[in-house]
This record gives sequence, C-alpha cells and structure tokens, in this order.
Amino acid sequence: MLTRRIAITAATVLAALSVPVTSYADDDPKGGGIECGLYDCEVEVDVPGQTGGQAGGSGSGSTEGGSGSSDSGDSTDKTVCTYKLADPQPPAGSLDWEGHEPGDGAVYEQTCGWGGVDGDTIVRMVWLADPPPQETVDPAVLAQRAVDSMTLLGPDIASPRAAGKYTVGVPMWMWVNQSATTYGPNTASASAGGITVTATAKVSKIVWKMGDGASVTCNGPGTPYQASEGMAQSPTCGHVYSKTSAGAKSGRFPVTATSTWTIDWQGGGQAGQLTEVRQTNVQVAIGELQVVR
Repeated sequence: MLTRRIAITAATVLAALSVPVTSYADDDPKGGGIECGLYDCEVEVDVPGQTGGQAGGSGSGSTEGGSGSSDSGDSTDKTVCTYKLADPQPPAGSLDWEGHEPGDGAVYEQTCGWGGVDGDTIVRMVWLADPPPQETVDPAVLAQRAVDSMTLLGPDIASPRAAGKYTVGVPMWMWVNQSATTYGPNTASASAGGITVTATAKVSKIVWKMGDGASVTCNGPGTPYQASEGMAQSPTCGHVYSKTSAGAKSGRFPVTATSTWTIDWQGGGQAGQLTEVRQTNVQVAIGELQVVR
C-alpha cells in the first residue's frame, strides 16, 4: 500500500490567524494524518492496491530549484512547476522552512500543473537552498514581440491618387506621407526574464509596381510635386507611362507600393536586425493628352 503526502495551500484559510497552527489527525487505523503550518498543510493518505513509491509523490516530481517536468509518455500527464519567491518570507519556526532557519536558503511559492491547459494545478510553499534558475529568454524573440506591438502599416500614398488625372508621356511624381506607423522611425521595447530589448523600425525602400509592367524602387519617401516644376521628372521617385489604362481592368492600372521595414534591435547583450514587409494598393487612370485644333 502506497502512502502519499499531498501539499494543500492553506494561506487563504489561515491568513486571518496571527500564529502558526499545527494540527494532527487522531489515531487512524489507516495511517492517515494532517500536518498544517501557517502557509500550507500536508495530508498523508493511504492508497489501497499500490506498493512502493516515495513520500512526497507517486514517482513523478519537479526539479528542485527551477522549472521541472515529468512525462510518463502521455502528453496530458506532463507536470510543469514554476517558482516565485515568497514575499514576505515565513517567520522563523514555520513548517515552510522545513527545519531550516531564515537566511538559510529561501521559501518559494511553487506552482505545478499537469494535464494540459485545462489540467489540475497545485500551489504550495517549498524551501530551496539555492534560487531557481531564471527562465531563458531569447532576445530575438523579445525583439519580434516589440515589433509586433508597433502596428507597422503599408505606405500612406500621397501620389498617385485614385482621383487624380494623369497623362501618357507626362512624368508622374510618387511620394508618401510619413508617420511612425507608415514610414518610421518607430521604437518599442519588450521585456521578460529580466531582459529588455528595444527595437527601432524605419522604411528602407518602397517598390512601386505601376500596373503597366514597370517596377520602380525608391529609397526614400519621394518628393512632393510643386507646380513650379512643370514637366520635369521627379528627382527621387517617379515614372512615365507610355500607354493609357484604357485596356486595363476597370480602365485603371493597379498600382502597388510595397515598403520594406528594416528594424534594428539590441538588448540582453545582443543586437540584430529584422525585416518586415507591408503593402498598399491604389487604382490609377492614365489618359491621352487631347489636342484641340
């Protein structure tokens, strides 16, 4: 017959008491008993029909001082434990110290769960000689988390406009409006496991597919057109159509502007670079210049 000791958190029940409470079950022919401290109770019960095993568990347990797991082959039987330093620490003489004195190691709140997301969880106080290892966090993962919080968008196209009137052979000037979410710079941070990573994102180029088979790569936001420029071509980002959009679907060329965001990040003793791509579409009508005689 196997004797199991099950730890049951009693902090809620005993929080109203100002002194430790120790309770033992009366003589029990089955050998059961209950021992309670200020923070938890240990219940000893007999399990009929089983032999062997160890006090404190049924053959599965956690790694002392860190996250631990036990897997019997069934994914629903996997046990994972995490630890949090008890604050404040229990008073001297508490059973939670397991015979040790304050300052000799520390008492932690141990949370163990098994059976998957909807499985069971036991929370209890345990003494550990050394602090449990911190969760290992990949700074690159935090960098991506920071980027995800930025809400990066596609180009905010100022020209060409869907309502604009454009002509074959006349230079078209393309440019975009600049904001933190559509062009940058955009900065955000993410933290976990004592590590903070900061990422800064900015559009490094915009590739324009003009709908007539041409593609234009611009390494900046483009230059806004001024009436004083007349028929001049854009000095930074432009295109000249050689045919009308009359033969295109709906009589308009589908123009696509795809921005490449370059993100530099650093933190946790590391640094790196990430890339994100965003896209915006606009329909543009290209007509012919009508000459009146």
